[in-house]
Amino acid sequence: MSKLQAIRGTRDILPDEAAYWQTVEDTARNILQKAAYREIRTPIFEQTELFERGIGEATDVVGKEMYTFVDRGDRSITLRPEGTAGVVRSYIENNLHAAGGVQRLWYLGPMFRYERPQAGRQRQFHQIGVEVLGTDDPRADAEVIALATDIFKTLGLKNLHLAINSIGRGEDRDRYRQALVDYFTPYQEDLDPDSQDRLTRNPLRILDSKDPKTIEIAKNAPSILEYLGDDSKRHFDRLCALLSQFGIPYQPTPTLVRGLDYYTHTAFEIQSDDLGAQATVCGGGRYDGLVEQLGGKPTSAVGWAIGLERLIYLLQQLGKTVDRTLDFYLVSRGENAENAAASLSQQLRRSGFSVEMDLSGSAFGKQFKRADRSGAAACLVLGDAEAEAGTVNLKWLKTGEQETWMQSDLLAKADELREKLG
Repeated sequence: MSKLQAIRGTRDILPDEAAYWQTVEDTARNILQKAAYREIRTPIFEQTELFERGIGEATDVVGKEMYTFVDRGDRSITLRPEGTAGVVRSYIENNLHAAGGVQRLWYLGPMFRYERPQAGRQRQFHQIGVEVLGTDDPRADAEVIALATDIFKTLGLKNLHLAINSIGRGEDRDRYRQALVDYFTPYQEDLDPDSQDRLTRNPLRILDSKDPKTIEIAKNAPSILEYLGDDSKRHFDRLCALLSQFGIPYQPTPTLVRGLDYYTHTAFEIQSDDLGAQATVCGGGRYDGLVEQLGGKPTSAVGWAIGLERLIYLLQQLGKTVDRTLDFYLVSRGENAENAAASLSQQLRRSGFSVEMDLSGSAFGKQFKRADRSGAAACLVLGDAEAEAGTVNLKWLKTGEQETWMQSDLLAKADELREKLG
C-alpha cells in the first residue's frame, strides 16, 4: 500500500508554526477592527465565469493557474485564486450597498493557484485582505496602505518599502496601451513568448514579465504617468501627499501594473528587502469598475491582500519568535490527586487562566521536566496529600520560588495571582 502524503503544493501547518499564524491573524484582526473593518467570509469555490470576467481572461491567473472543474451539475466551478472577486460578488448579491455609505470589509482564508511551489508560496495559500467599497476618495487608498503598514510594524518587520503607481482610468490606459504597442513592436522577436502574445491582447502585462531580457527592454518603455488625465493625476498626487503626511515613505514605480485586469488608478506593492526575488508581502490597488463589470451598480473600491505564507516565512527567516503564553502547568500523581487536578484545571480555565494538565501519570520527576519545557510561568503540584488537604504547591519556573496555596484561594484571589503572573 502506498504511503499517503499531502498533495504537492499543499502542506501541513503544525502546532509550533501555527503559533506564528495565530499571531499574524490576531494582529491583523485587532488593527482592522479598530479601523471599523468588518469580517466577511465567502465560499472557497465560485462559478468560473466570476473570475474570467473579474480578473480577466488574458491574465496568467485565469489562463494558466486556476483550479477549474465541472461538478455533478455540469457547472464549471473554480477554487478561488484570489479574494476580491468573491467579495464583490457577495457585495452585489447581498445588496450590501443598500446600507449606504462605505463598506469596510476584511477576509481571511485559503486561495488556490497552480504554480510552481516555492518558499513562501504554495498551490494552496492563504491571504488576509481588505476591501473598501463605495468611495473614490484618495483617503481610502491612503487608509488601506496605512493599515497594512501598521500590521507589518506591529509584527516587528523592517526593511520594507512601498512601490506605488497609477494606471489611471480606462481612457488613460487606452492611450498608454497604444504607446506600448508602438514601443514594443520593434522588439517583438526579442520578447519572451508570453509577452509576444500579450503585445496585441494586453500590452500592459508585458511590464509585469519576469523574463530578464524582457525586463531590460521594458526599462525604456514609456511611463504611464505621462498618459494620465487630469483627474487621474489629481488622485495620484493627493494620495502621495497623504502618504507623506502619514510618514509613510513611498517610491513611484511607473512599471508597476499588478497581475489582475480589474485595477484602476492606484496600484501598489509593499516589498521586503529580506526576501530576495519573491519580495512582495502585500499587493493591492483601486478597482473602480469591477462592481459594475460583475453586474452591480457603478461603485468605486480599493483593497489589498497579504500573503500569509510569505509573511510567516519572512518572520521565521528574520528570527522573530512567538511566545507560547501558558500560565500554569499542572502535575499530579495518585488517583485522588489526578481527579482533583482535573477539577482544578477546569476551574482555573473558567477563571481566565491558561492551564496545561499533565496526563502522563508518570513519576513527578518526568512531569517536572515537561513543565520546564512547557514555557509556563508556574507549575502547580498536586499529590494525594494536597488533594486531601485542599492545598496545591506552586513553583515559579523562572525563579524556582515555591509557595503553598489553598486551592480555593487560587480562584478567590485570581486578580492577585494575575499580577504575579505578569
